[in-house]
Amino acid sequence: MLVSDYNYDLPEERIAKFPPKERGTTRLLVLDRKSGKTKDSFYKDLDQFLNPGDLLIINDTRVMQSRVFCSLLDGRKREIVVLEKHGDEPERVMYRGKLHDGDVLTIDSEDAPQENIIIKHILGNGIAEVESETPLAELAEKYGTVPLPPYLHRDATEADKKRYQTVWAKNMGSAAAPTASLNMTEDLLKRLEQKGVIVKRLTLHVGLGTFLPMRTDKVEDHKMHSEWFSIPEETIDAIKNVEGRVVALGTTVARTLEYYAKTGKTEGEDDIFIYPGFEFKIVDALITNFHAPKSTVLMLASAFAGWDHLHAAYDHAVSEKYNFLSYGDSMLIE
Repeated sequence: MLVSDYNYDLPEERIAKFPPKERGTTRLLVLDRKSGKTKDSFYKDLDQFLNPGDLLIINDTRVMQSRVFCSLLDGRKREIVVLEKHGDEPERVMYRGKLHDGDVLTIDSEDAPQENIIIKHILGNGIAEVESETPLAELAEKYGTVPLPPYLHRDATEADKKRYQTVWAKNMGSAAAPTASLNMTEDLLKRLEQKGVIVKRLTLHVGLGTFLPMRTDKVEDHKMHSEWFSIPEETIDAIKNVEGRVVALGTTVARTLEYYAKTGKTEGEDDIFIYPGFEFKIVDALITNFHAPKSTVLMLASAFAGWDHLHAAYDHAVSEKYNFLSYGDSMLIE
C-alpha cells in the first residue's frame, strides 16, 4: 500500500486561512460509509444526525502556547515549537532556521527572563533536544503564542488564542488543536444532550506526529509518534453500556478509543497508526475535518469510510467549495 495512493487535488483557495467569524457556522458533509452517498448540511445541525442513546466522546486537551520566538547570542532570529513532554524524557522542540549542538537561545520578549535555552542535541527532521532552568512548557505558556499549522503561512493573532482552542479545553498539553472540535459550540452540545445524546470526555495530547509528514513510500512502514492519553472510568462505563452508536469527535478520539480496544489500557502512551484495512472495534461514527493529502489523519478517515467513498466525497467537497483543514468545514462519517 503506497502513501502516494492517498492523494487528491487540494486547491490552495480551498484551505481555510482563518477561523469563521462565528464559531459553529461551518458546513458539514454527511457521508454514508456503506453506500458512499453524501448530504450537504451545516455543523450547527449536527443534532439532526445523532440519535437519543448515542454516545459522543470529545477530547478535552488544551493547546499550549508553544510557538516561541528566540534569538541566538549573535542576534540571529530563530523560532521553536515546544513539544509535549512525558515523564522524565528530555525536553524537545521543533525549530526553524539552522541550529547546532551547543547553540544558546534567548526568548524575544522584554518581559522574559534572560534565561538560556541550550541546544543539547540535534535529532534530525527539525527536532532538537534542549534544556533550560525553567521548564519549557512554563516559558512557552508565558511568552509563546499559538502554534498555528505551517500551511497557514501567517502568525497567530489575538483571535487565534481563543479560536484555536475548543470551548471545553481543560487539560494543558497539546502541540495542536483537535480540529474537528473547533466548530463545536456550547449551544450545540446542550441541544445534543437535550435530545438524549450522552457526552463524555477523554484526553489525548496532540503531539509531534501531527506535524511530521509521512516520509516512507509504503504506508505500512510509517511509525507513529506516541502521544499521552487518559480515559476516565465514567467514559469507559458509558462505552460498555451504550445503547446507540459511539461517535468519535475527531481522529484523536478515534485513535484513543481504538488503542484502548486493542490494549485495554486507559492511560499512557498511544502510538496506534490506523490505515486502510484496520478493523474498528468501538467507533461507529466519526466527526472529522477535511485532511491534507497523504497524511496520517487522511489514512484514518480512509480506513473508516473506505478510500473510494472518501475520495469521491472529497472531490464533491472541492467542487462545492467546502473549506479544508484545521479552520475549515467538517464531515460526519456514519
